[in-house]
Formats: sequence, structure tokens, C-alpha cells
Amino acid sequence: MSKIAIITDSNAHVTPQEAQALGIGVVPMPFMIGEETYYEGITLTREAFYEKMAGGANIVTSQPSPSDVMKMWDDALKTHDEVVYIPMSSGLSGSCQSARMLADDYDGKVQVVNNQRISVTQKRSVLDAIEMAKRGMNAREIREELEHVRYESSIYIMLDTLYYLKKGGRITPAAAAVGSLLRIKPVLQIKGERLDAFSKARTINQGKNIMINAMKHDIDTLYGGTDRENVWLYAVHGNVPEAFAEFSQEVKAAFPAFHVEEDVLSLSIACHIGPGALAIACSKKIPFDKEQ
Repeated sequence: MSKIAIITDSNAHVTPQEAQALGIGVVPMPFMIGEETYYEGITLTREAFYEKMAGGANIVTSQPSPSDVMKMWDDALKTHDEVVYIPMSSGLSGSCQSARMLADDYDGKVQVVNNQRISVTQKRSVLDAIEMAKRGMNAREIREELEHVRYESSIYIMLDTLYYLKKGGRITPAAAAVGSLLRIKPVLQIKGERLDAFSKARTINQGKNIMINAMKHDIDTLYGGTDRENVWLYAVHGNVPEAFAEFSQEVKAAFPAFHVEEDVLSLSIACHIGPGALAIACSKKIPFDKEQ
């Protein structure tokens, strides 16, 4: 049986402590802040990220360097037979395609997974890959299974501000001005490879209801029904612990049959949408999870 190394990037929000406990590798994502480069989880903490964002710093995401990625693969292959690398969605970054090109030189020993996920759903893919490796699947089989279920997850995010969408060019300044004047709370959707507009809310409560109802619809129609054996469910936030405590309880009340896992949005998402976001996410369970 092949010894498989599982590696992801920090978009999955696996902390260094979690990575060590899980026995996996995490490629830190670079962030350009002003003229300096920082690495998530290494030289850039979540606290520092949000402090700099609140101070008006210009924060831009970047791809990991090829040398950083290959060094982690090479180090892993010293003690493992194969590598499964799970980067963020190819629809949100070019880092997945870059990694696939690099993997061409590894004669199949490195399998790069393009399963269109980010944040908590990407983390779920990492945990699924660990389980599949334990069950004796090789790197290619793990990649194929994760890509087979690539569209079986959903994330809905309610933004606190339109400022960062305007700054990133995703909406026009005029639309941002009107939205801010009307106090509109946009609800975005990540399903598959894209971050798209989903709905608009006039109040926070309306936005939360939109997200919860959208998730109920997805679970009922796409993921096998509202049975905890079918779906992993998450309540998530972007640096608003007090508002999140209330929202998490509302999600738990709306899905009483589920264990709702609590987590935070990855910094790569926060960079584009700003602080203050609330989100709900789900990932359909791969059938072996039903045995747990």
C-alpha cells in the first residue's frame, strides 16, 4: 500500500497546530500588504490581517511561488510514495493550474486536485483525503474521487460592506454608493468554481434568513435531504465573534438534526469581501462517512 502525503494551501484554514496533529502539509498563501510580502499562518496572523485591513492597508492576494510548492512536495516524497495536493478552486485563483503544470515533472507521483473548493469546504476535502488514504486508496484514486464530488458543496456569505467589492472592481462605484445608501447587505454564493451574487437583503435578519433558506433548498434538492448522515454543515464568519454567536445559534435552530461545525472564513475570501461577513456552508458526505 502506498504511503500518501496530503498537502493543501492555507486557503483551507488549517492552522499549523491542526496540520501537525493531522500529519499534513500546508503551503502558506502570500499576501502583499503595501510593499511587503506576508505568509498566512507564518508571518501573517488573522489578528494582524484584520488590524491592517481596519487601518486601510492595501492587501492583495498572490500565488505561492513554484519553488515553495515544489519544496514541500519534494520534502514529502522523501518519506512518502505519493502526494495529493489540494489547492484552492481553479475558478478563484490560477494557483491550481500552475500546480498542475509543475506536477507534470513528477511522473504521476504528485496528484493535484481541482475540486473547486475554498475555505471550510476545501478543508473538508483535506479531511476526506486523509480518510481515503487511511483506507488504502492511492493518490490518483483520491484525486478522482474528490474531483467527482467537486460540485457537491455550497457556501452563502452575507457581506457587511460593499467597499471591498468596489475596491476589487466586482461592482461599480455607483452601485456601491447606492447600495451603501440603501444599506443593502449582499448575499454571495460560492458553488463550484465561481463567487457570484445570489441575493440582496435590506436587513441583517433578512440576509440571514436568505442564507438559511438557500441552504435548506440545496440540502433538500441536491444533497440528499435534511439528514445529518448526508451533509456536513458549517456556520462561519469573518472576524465578528459577537454577531456570529447569535447567527450560529440560529443556524443550529434551523437545522436541529445536524451537528453544526463553527469556523472562520479564509483570509483569501476576507481580502475580497472585507470583515464582518457571516456565512453558512455545507459539503455532501462521501459515503464512507456514514460509517463513522
